[in-house]
Amino acid sequence: MSGAPSGPSPYRGRTAVLATKHQKEAVIGPPLSTTLGLALYVPPNLDTDALGTFTGEVPREGPPRSVAVRKARMGMEAAHMSLGLANEGSFGPFPSWPMIPADHEILVFLDDELGLEVVEQWLSPETNFASVAVHPDDADELADFLDRVKFPGHGLIVRPHSGLQEGYLWKGIVDPAVLHDAVARAAMVSQDGLAHVETDMRSHMNPSRQQVLAVLARRLGERLAAACPACGAPGWGLVDVVRGLACESCGAATPLVKAEVFGCARCSHQESNPPAHGLAAASAGDCEWCNP
Repeated sequence: MSGAPSGPSPYRGRTAVLATKHQKEAVIGPPLSTTLGLALYVPPNLDTDALGTFTGEVPREGPPRSVAVRKARMGMEAAHMSLGLANEGSFGPFPSWPMIPADHEILVFLDDELGLEVVEQWLSPETNFASVAVHPDDADELADFLDRVKFPGHGLIVRPHSGLQEGYLWKGIVDPAVLHDAVARAAMVSQDGLAHVETDMRSHMNPSRQQVLAVLARRLGERLAAACPACGAPGWGLVDVVRGLACESCGAATPLVKAEVFGCARCSHQESNPPAHGLAAASAGDCEWCNP
């Protein structure tokens, strides 16, 4: 049982604080307004970078989920509100296809009145995440990189390739002239004469990430609109999967999901559902015995 709305949304007409300094309200707000009737408030001058930055000046301490919870708490304390949201993104190789980059987003919703902590996440290959080390005179390599990462529609970051140096870090670059100047200056102080150019993954600089966040916000809204069949609390949804779908040829367990576990964010009630992929058995190509 996947849960279903039971009457009006408990959050219609209410406001939650969103802890961000990178304009995430523009993409997270509309889906939550549509699905829940929930409005967002962003506290002014909230320094969420204190919990970590993509460029490493401030390391992120702890796993993304715990950081997102701390970030939401930061916003709730600043705004003196009982409802809070925060997002954390991580970028790296896609698990199934290591050569393809992936965007893993986590969105946390806290409701102190109901004692809820609802976490929704989304893994997407729709990202321009990439970096390159270039010499200022290698125009062709830089041009190829810029085309691949959708510059100037997406922002870039430049620093010396040999590491961070105070005064030599440029963020949010969307102007070609600024980019080429930053590359020249970064390479000049780098020990190897190269500049490190990377995609700016902050949400306000990255339309590709904005699209992923919009999908994630819609999923969170739909989950908060679903009530627990046991206690009626909002936030009923997928909490775990059971792997081991049997191979259609030999019957051995495979890595494919054979059941999805739905659970409540407040009580301990859980239910096992058939997997969303709808397969009754795994193909021999997914079996480690039939296809070692």
